[in-house]
Amino acid sequence: MPQSRWIALLLWPVALVLVTWTLSQMPLAGIGDTLGKLSWQQWLVWTLVNLLVIMVSTERWRRLGCMLGKAPGFLQMLLIRQAGQTVSFITPAPHFGGEPFQIYWLYKRAGMAVHRAVLSLALDRFYELWINFMMLLLGVSLLLLAPQSGMQAGSQNSDWQMILLLMMTLLAVLSAIAWLLVRQPALLSARLEKAGARWLSSPRLKTLGEHWHLMGSDLKAVVRSQKPALLTALVLSLLGWALMIFEVWLVLAFFDIRLNAVELALILVAMRLALLLPLPGGIGTLEAAVFWTFQSLALPVESALGLIALMRLRDVVVLLSGLLCLRALQTARPAPTQPA
Repeated sequence: MPQSRWIALLLWPVALVLVTWTLSQMPLAGIGDTLGKLSWQQWLVWTLVNLLVIMVSTERWRRLGCMLGKAPGFLQMLLIRQAGQTVSFITPAPHFGGEPFQIYWLYKRAGMAVHRAVLSLALDRFYELWINFMMLLLGVSLLLLAPQSGMQAGSQNSDWQMILLLMMTLLAVLSAIAWLLVRQPALLSARLEKAGARWLSSPRLKTLGEHWHLMGSDLKAVVRSQKPALLTALVLSLLGWALMIFEVWLVLAFFDIRLNAVELALILVAMRLALLLPLPGGIGTLEAAVFWTFQSLALPVESALGLIALMRLRDVVVLLSGLLCLRALQTARPAPTQPA
């Protein structure tokens, strides 16, 4: 049986079981009553904002792929991204887990060279992580500089300082990796090749060193000649974050809640930190973060339920659409593989 068939047979049962469990853990019982108060105009605006977030993230990845050479079109990239996001959502780390499948689909279904598929995805994830940590760093800094934000002093302030230190450390590590990628790609490639030398006797991995060398060469070419494309990816990353901030502000406005910048930062930081914890989709942690922040800010519990309901409704739609994308990718005809 072809390897792709084995992957399909293993992926689908696991995915369906985990999706069923995830849906069973979501607060679906009271969603109808809470969301029935929204007008169709509010539904439309909220839907458009979420579609824009997905489109911006997809376009960033597509542009990173295009600057490396031949890359799939927007629709194909969207299918691969959403399918991978579904796999990532149902894994213990909600931001990661679907990358091997995305690389496989780029190679097998879109005909992209393996090293370029890996490099485009690595660059996309780097932008996502770096901007996420940077925004969290800015948010925590804002909270620490504004003690009148509704937080208690003392132990909580100390907790935010620890989080700030963690964000700074993660940013420093990512920035050091970026410096190596930009300034010394050959050095990093050599280190990776040395680390994986013990497995190179495997028939499946015998070309691993060649792929690493090709990635290093492509990185050099990108840094020298594709600076505008890299800057565009940065702008798209910032735009995606701006849309996510706007979405939370918009949902709160739906429930007649108007917050200042510090209060909004508290909710956003708590929600994003909850999604970094090793639970599928942040089930439980996101809800706890929202209730804690609403209690700290003396906001109505009904509004917290509305925010959670909309966030989880979006997750349900993403999960179901991602499963459809998985099915579409498995039934699509493979593209001819691009030569290295």
